[in-house]
Amino acid sequence: MTGTARKWGVVAALGGTLAVAGVVALRERASSSGAPSGATPPAASPGPRLVSVGPRLTSNETSQPLSIYGERLVPGLKLVLGPPLSRELPLVVVDSGHAFARLPAGLALPDDLPQVVVEARLSPPAEGSARLTVVNDAAFPDLTALALSPDGRTLLIASPPTDTVFALDVEAGRVERLAAGDGPSALATWKDAEGRPWLGVAHRYQPELRLYALDAPGSEPRVLPAPVGAHGLEVDGARGVAFVAEHVRDRVHALSLADGARKWSAAVDPNPRALARWKDLLAVGSLQTGQLELLRQTDGTPVATVVPGPGVSILGGHTEPFREQVMGGKAPRALVASERLGRLFMSSLGPNVGPNPKRMEVSANSGVAVVDPARGDYVRHRGFGAGVTEGLALDDAAGLLYAADIGIGRVRVLDARALAGAEKAARGAVLQEIVMTPPPGTPRIRPAADFSTKGRAGEELHSGPRALVLSPDGATLYVLNRLTRTVAVVDVREARAGRARVVRQLPVVEGRAQAKRRLGQVLYYVDLGRTGITCDGCHIEGHTGGVFYEKMRPNNRIYRSTTALGSRDTPPYFTPASHPDLADTARFVGGRNRFHNPDPSPEEVEALSLFNALLPTPPNPFRGADGAPLETVELPDGGVGRPARGRELFEGQGRCVECHPAPLYTLDQDPATRGQYLDVGTPVALPLRLEQQDLVTGAAPPSLVGAWDVWPMLTSATAGYAVKDGRLVVDTRFPLRAVLESSGPRHGDARSLTPEERDDLLAFLLTL
Repeated sequence: MTGTARKWGVVAALGGTLAVAGVVALRERASSSGAPSGATPPAASPGPRLVSVGPRLTSNETSQPLSIYGERLVPGLKLVLGPPLSRELPLVVVDSGHAFARLPAGLALPDDLPQVVVEARLSPPAEGSARLTVVNDAAFPDLTALALSPDGRTLLIASPPTDTVFALDVEAGRVERLAAGDGPSALATWKDAEGRPWLGVAHRYQPELRLYALDAPGSEPRVLPAPVGAHGLEVDGARGVAFVAEHVRDRVHALSLADGARKWSAAVDPNPRALARWKDLLAVGSLQTGQLELLRQTDGTPVATVVPGPGVSILGGHTEPFREQVMGGKAPRALVASERLGRLFMSSLGPNVGPNPKRMEVSANSGVAVVDPARGDYVRHRGFGAGVTEGLALDDAAGLLYAADIGIGRVRVLDARALAGAEKAARGAVLQEIVMTPPPGTPRIRPAADFSTKGRAGEELHSGPRALVLSPDGATLYVLNRLTRTVAVVDVREARAGRARVVRQLPVVEGRAQAKRRLGQVLYYVDLGRTGITCDGCHIEGHTGGVFYEKMRPNNRIYRSTTALGSRDTPPYFTPASHPDLADTARFVGGRNRFHNPDPSPEEVEALSLFNALLPTPPNPFRGADGAPLETVELPDGGVGRPARGRELFEGQGRCVECHPAPLYTLDQDPATRGQYLDVGTPVALPLRLEQQDLVTGAAPPSLVGAWDVWPMLTSATAGYAVKDGRLVVDTRFPLRAVLESSGPRHGDARSLTPEERDDLLAFLLTL
């Protein structure tokens, strides 16, 4: 609680005490003046009342701030959470209608429970109750990052939701757990200038970088300060520098490995993750814009922005004929650098194809892009047509590139020299596809007869290869299979001849609990119909991938892919919003993604719906340790705002609450108000080949919870993007301001606010 809030809380409490004392004095005065002793006393004033708690869906993965909305709230109240949590949380009451709390980390639930629904009440006992759903992520191991010790003997594997880094002895198959911090999200290994081997672990929810001395097993890690929200890590061991990409401020930080001191910090495109070093440059990939930014490693100075545009070379896949209509790129999922070839290789779903004469709308074309970092050029995209390419590993000496496809369960072996050479050679760059057969007993999403028929993917899709590393001698490839939580050991000594083979499968962690949710995870990531379209393709890790597709029906225009995080409570779904629940959406979209080859079974619909229903919004980083908004918030563009004053403007002068009411800040949160398609004057479409777009006005008011991490905004994506020379360019990295300041009287009329009031309102929105 801020000092001002505490002061007024004391005054309110004191005022309440004086008011009660005044009533007593009046009663005594009336009695002494001969008032009838049997007179009915005045009715007691109603007490506090709980109206709602937001967000309604949260997780036990880490500590989570909660917002409490009520009536007649007073300091001293607590939020009581019923079984099985059975917790009392202190409330920070800022006024009679608003309070805040923090759900602590470490809430253990039975492993097999995917979620629990608890009743929330106030204490001392008061009117009203609310329901809170807590997802059991802490018992859902999910292997997402892989590194190899410099001596090639130990694999290091991160499971963010369980706060675990596993150390896997590749010879013995023995697995040990390292004590990681909150949300280990990125790994790197290296040798320092003295030749000592190290492991670095960056974290999503804890502002620290942990350094483990790999030549001293069991020793405590060195802990350095680092930015919170880390998703990418690259280390220059010789120079003693760690590069950390984070999502809270959308920056890359260069940190000293000696003491964590910040050497430089650079603003980059939203949600940076993939990093790679090439000579004196650092390549940074944005999950939201699909762009690749090149920075100087010495000081973070921007050198070039690499993104495909009209006419770019596309080889393979169904988007090849549409190179003239390319409008931008899709999320870089992994990056590797070749010193010998002078190229960067980037896995992605290919260039973004916009409005086109044939009204082709599906532009996912999984593959590997070739980038010339010296010239800042996007050379070409080699598309595979099917699946989703994720992790990459490069044997620069042998000229071989390995690409993991999580969508179809295979690893492609490519001739890196051919891929970087002439177009004819690049077309023939694929040397082999290595099948990642799942271990015996792995649950299947469908009967065995439904795989490897009618052009569909095989049963290997259940493995989900996510990340790759090569042994120091280049003879062995290690494949992290996310969906089976195993590592495949691949002999690649004869890979150039197309004879790479899996020789072992090493289990990392058991994960049979929450079985239906596990099947839903498989369905979310895989490409059974080999169309190149998956849930994760549009909604990376449940979030958003920026502008992603052109839609043909019912309205043909460019749409951004929306976030799926926290969407469980805000139907209707799809774009335009037309599906009443997650099951109906999974049935329709799942069949459409596969081109109905085959349509999802009822069991698939149920599992996928469950998985989607358990994707909460991440904890808000602009809240304090007590769960309340910070007193002041630094805005992404340098301004400073006061969230408390911004909330008053949101609920008052701005009239924002009329379309974005608490607790989820959308009309779609409740059955009585959902499904409204409103025209509030926001831009209808990006100004790109408008003659090939159907400009229909109106949109459903989105939830503003988690808006701090959404880019671009508006269904048209015009809050973030602009159009230049026939392609999309980043217009602003702060889309909330673009929405606010481009809106007219029908959308809050921000022009009636002073600049200071606008900053306050934006600060409030960042805390939701």
